[in-house]
Amino acid sequence: RWMQSGFYATSVVFNICLIAQLLTVGFAYFNNPAWWDIHVWLVRGYSGMSLILLGWSFITPFSHRIQRLTASLPVLLGLQFASIHLKSPFHLEVLHPLIGFTLLSVSSSLVHCVWRILSPANHQNDQV
Repeated sequence: RWMQSGFYATSVVFNICLIAQLLTVGFAYFNNPAWWDIHVWLVRGYSGMSLILLGWSFITPFSHRIQRLTASLPVLLGLQFASIHLKSPFHLEVLHPLIGFTLLSVSSSLVHCVWRILSPANHQNDQV
């Protein structure tokens, strides 16, 4: 149970980092371009957490859905990196914001799914 709780806490931190990253983009675009450096620093700082969560999801008893959601985090981060750094005639950088919002959606879904497993209401149903 403590492994699941630790996983949940780490997934919440990952989600908060994603939200902070989105906010820094807004600040950089609408307020002060210096926020862009913080945006880049954040993704470099928390992206490794996706790999930790991935390994953690397979050594902890979780459903396949949680494992799939967790596996998609590093994939989406890789697509984020590729969309902004790889230049192509197809201008794939236009997908960068969409991938970012997909990443936030997947991360939020992961947090929600794990919370449903850990919630006290779920355990009351198990005891009845």
